[in-house]
Amino acid sequence: MAVVLAALGLLPIAEWIPGGLSDPAYGHRWLEWAYGIGICVGAGVVWAIFARSWNAPSWWQESWNRVDRTVAARTDAIDLAIASVCFALYAVVARSVFSGKPLLIDELIQVLQARTYLDGQLWTAADPAREFFSVLHVVDTGERVYSQFPPGWPVMLMLGVLTSTAWLAGPLCGGVSVWVFAKFLRRVLPSHRARARALGTVVFGLAPFAVFQFSSHMSHGPVLMWILISVLALWHVTDAAPTADSVRWSWAGVMGVAAGCAFAVRPLDAVAFGIPAGAWLMWRARNDRVAVRAVLAAALGLAVPVALVMWVNINTTGVPQRFGYEALWGSAHGLGFHGAPWGDAHTPQRGIELLSAYVTRLNAYLFETPFPSLLPVIAALALITRLTRIERYLFAATLVHASMYFAYWHDGFFLGPRFVVPWLPLLIILCIRLFDASLWSAVHPRLRSGVVGALAAGVVMAATISIPVRVSQYRAGLSSMRQDYSAEAARAGASNSLVFVRESWGAQLVARLWALDVSRSATAALYANTDACMLEHAIGDLEQRGVRDTTAEHTLRALMRDSLLLRASSVSPDTTERMLSGTRYDALCSARVAADREGYALFPPLLLERASGNTYVRDFQEHDTVLLKRFSGRRVFLLRRDGVDGVAPLRWIPLLGKTVPGDSVRGQRY
Repeated sequence: MAVVLAALGLLPIAEWIPGGLSDPAYGHRWLEWAYGIGICVGAGVVWAIFARSWNAPSWWQESWNRVDRTVAARTDAIDLAIASVCFALYAVVARSVFSGKPLLIDELIQVLQARTYLDGQLWTAADPAREFFSVLHVVDTGERVYSQFPPGWPVMLMLGVLTSTAWLAGPLCGGVSVWVFAKFLRRVLPSHRARARALGTVVFGLAPFAVFQFSSHMSHGPVLMWILISVLALWHVTDAAPTADSVRWSWAGVMGVAAGCAFAVRPLDAVAFGIPAGAWLMWRARNDRVAVRAVLAAALGLAVPVALVMWVNINTTGVPQRFGYEALWGSAHGLGFHGAPWGDAHTPQRGIELLSAYVTRLNAYLFETPFPSLLPVIAALALITRLTRIERYLFAATLVHASMYFAYWHDGFFLGPRFVVPWLPLLIILCIRLFDASLWSAVHPRLRSGVVGALAAGVVMAATISIPVRVSQYRAGLSSMRQDYSAEAARAGASNSLVFVRESWGAQLVARLWALDVSRSATAALYANTDACMLEHAIGDLEQRGVRDTTAEHTLRALMRDSLLLRASSVSPDTTERMLSGTRYDALCSARVAADREGYALFPPLLLERASGNTYVRDFQEHDTVLLKRFSGRRVFLLRRDGVDGVAPLRWIPLLGKTVPGDSVRGQRY
């Protein structure tokens, strides 16, 4: 297994497979690692020489022993202290790095769904002119509008949304995760010194990959919390020590509830960790009546949250086992090797590329060290000869999880390889096991000193160089999602108004395709493989003739015949728009490009703004008359940026007439 992990994480597998994913940072990353490894090895050699000539006084070892005794005597208090410090750190990062706001569209949509739940609804009614309101990851293909995501995380966000502290939900889940992991380590590694387990908890809680995930509005930190609670309960259920039957059954119930809550947050992750747990419990129950009752208790606990999820599905998608993902994107969204909703077909080759990408990114993002972060894990896998029962379970669950994402088409990257967050417990435990007394004592003292010096140098470099760079990178990103739109509206004097948000031409084309009931997957394919001007005219023709649904989709697919001749638009600042080589745009398309050049904003983050009482809708130029008539009693604004990046100032343009399509139309052609 060490060889497989090393190959996936250290070799450019994605680059070797033609026509697949690429990793342009691979060479640069190895260059940085080469310098970092050289510095760390040098520091290790210096420390080994110093340690050889330094005779530690007797009080030195006694001080370490006193630390160990203190930690052992106050384990609960220290666990709580570490978890509290981590929670505080996550909260600081959430505010100072991520501005306390949902930055990715996935985060934003789940906050919006939490608002819907707070209003006492599972869904809202679809607007007749839904193209003005549609956003990515929201199911609005029928009469009901709701998030594509499972209900678990939006439900957990409800209290935070109600109190305007939703940014604390992720840090709170992180703090609980650290506390549960500390309790888990005490049981998994009982032979380790107390200070080693405390250090392992610190490593888990302060690993940069974990810090950033727990500090965000993403659902990966919360699902890890529920998985850890479930795994801790599983240890109690399977513990060989004599335990009262009622206590064992209670822990089984806790395990089931926690697994069910994980299912409500991220079903795939919960199933991956549930399959080996269920198999283990069923194996134990084959000749043990007490174990049978534990299985029943776990099943009963699991049934409650799962039944609630099924009830939500019935009231949204209409089918208990059908989630919003499938309702929006079709069956192609699920596991398997088939055509992917957003691009090319998912094949076993692509699955290998994705796994390699996840592991390679872990090498960079897990600890942010100047050497591959997984080197201690690889060394542990190579040296450890035996795992405990619960470690074998974690190993099996992680492998099942990896195999499921091998069969999943999407490349999940945000703040690192976010899909593999559930691997963290096993990875950290293996790092701790590398310094197990039986292994560590067999190493030559001088080499031990060198390893300690090298690791210390790596930690210092990560803390002073790599992590600050990553913080700056994250703090500077997604600026449009961070803006205080309530304050902007107040400064512009826009309250209880109808505000048309000017997005890019490409974003408008996508929304108009959705309004024609073209499927989300077909929309993605059409937008990526059709000249924007041709698409504009084709959509306009279908709108005038009232052609929709599969007929419209079939008609539009003919436009993709020249997809090989397309390139990124050379005339619009939105390079996601496609343009045929050598084409010349007519007056209508030139006007759309001119509008892009004037500037555009993002529509989704404005949906979170409620203080002003404004109604925000997408701007469609001459099509806006549909809503102008409906909101005839309100003041009307056009909102765009004076530029095409997220830091350009917002411009609130009052629209006095009821038929004004936009703020300007150019005559220049492209």
